[in-house]
Amino acid sequence: MQQLLMIEDDVRLAQMVGEYLERSGYAVTHAIDAKAGMALLQNPPAAAPDLVILDLMLPDMDGLEVCRRIRALPGDQGQVPVLMLTAKGDPMDRIVGLELGADDYLPKPFEPRELLARIRAVLRRRTEGPQQATKLMRFGSLEVDRDARTVLVAGKPCELTSYQFDLLITLAERAGRVLTRDQIMEAVRGRELEAFDRSIDVHMGRIRAAIEVDPKNPKRILTVRGVGYVFAKQQD
Repeated sequence: MQQLLMIEDDVRLAQMVGEYLERSGYAVTHAIDAKAGMALLQNPPAAAPDLVILDLMLPDMDGLEVCRRIRALPGDQGQVPVLMLTAKGDPMDRIVGLELGADDYLPKPFEPRELLARIRAVLRRRTEGPQQATKLMRFGSLEVDRDARTVLVAGKPCELTSYQFDLLITLAERAGRVLTRDQIMEAVRGRELEAFDRSIDVHMGRIRAAIEVDPKNPKRILTVRGVGYVFAKQQD
């Protein structure tokens, strides 16, 4: 049974959502604030959580800071998928959350069924990954290992979230082909784009920061203005 850690100060909401998720086959642990949530993440009472549901508005710490601290944890703890709940659905909150390493976000109020669908999509991306024949791809100094879900540049590991890894794979295996944002989202089995949604752009910025020598002047992931992105075939 997959383990979920929900960091949410609204006890009624946490109880309602927790019961719904448990009926759907998940084990849910609830933390009422950031301190308790970080403690449970670092020292889980049973199995380590497979995903963290993180509220943006917590009484003792901003959810964005919690996300940053999660990503700073060593090993698998720091790579746990994070689904962020935003009270107002403010686009800037979502953008900053994604920049800090959140895998997805959901504005409040939300339907439990949508939360369940988002959780399943994030966990599916983590456990399945893209299904293609080539396991190891090399582009000059860039090496992408599909099975190990690792990315190396000149032999040094790059830190990417599960979602960002899948985005990189989607582009790399279609090197030289321009993809629209909709095509990219469809390829990674994500949600449909909302109007003015910048989540793809934020993730691309994070990927560039990890794999490009100069992220401000990228040579691998190029923006095609008004269309989308293309992964350059050139070798370095």
